Amino acid sequence: MSVVEIILIGAVILLIFGGKKLPELMKGIGRSIKEFKEGKDEPPDK
Repeated sequence: MSVVEIILIGAVILLIFGGKKLPELMKGIGRSIKEFKEGKDEPPDK
């Protein structure tokens, strides 16, 4: 992805969710990524 694409996607997200919801959205995405990384290292339950 180029820098222009990233900026464009960010602008669209800002328009859709608005400035007030954006920090909450990013916090949720960060939490999800953290949980995914922790989960992929654990062995599967049987």
